[in-house]
Amino acid sequence: MNAIARFARVSPEQYRRDAAAFQQVMPVEEIPLPRRATRGSAGYDFICPVEAEILPDQTVTIPTGLRAFIQPGWVLICCPRSSMGRKWGMRLANTIGVVDSDYVNADNEGHMLLMVVNGGDKPFVLHPGDRFCQGLFLPFGLAEEEEVTAERHGGYGSTGQ
Repeated sequence: MNAIARFARVSPEQYRRDAAAFQQVMPVEEIPLPRRATRGSAGYDFICPVEAEILPDQTVTIPTGLRAFIQPGWVLICCPRSSMGRKWGMRLANTIGVVDSDYVNADNEGHMLLMVVNGGDKPFVLHPGDRFCQGLFLPFGLAEEEEVTAERHGGYGSTGQ
């Protein structure tokens, strides 16, 4: 099989900055890299490395401690695991997360931060080690356009600024 991507952890310094708001935090060196649960699984499960209580209608940004090196022509799509949506009404604030292949070069080391929303009517808690989201690699095509020469520098949401 020809791999089109590789997961890695961000530096301990970057992770510490992004996880500073949480009291219970898994050390970055212990965060498991995303894996598929079965041979037939399309999605790579992301493990929550922090403890976060999420109240109804609240949004919490989960620092995954991870980055992805992705081949050009591919994108990583992140979405909640279906059981989290069914049990708790959990969704991502931006509905799906789109991780571009050049995001790994962002100033935040390409640290994937997932904004989780509690769309249910009861609080729920994500514990360190919980599988909470999944990522799927998809190919994409390009429309006819002028050559794009801009390079990424900022992190999350930076291309719209």
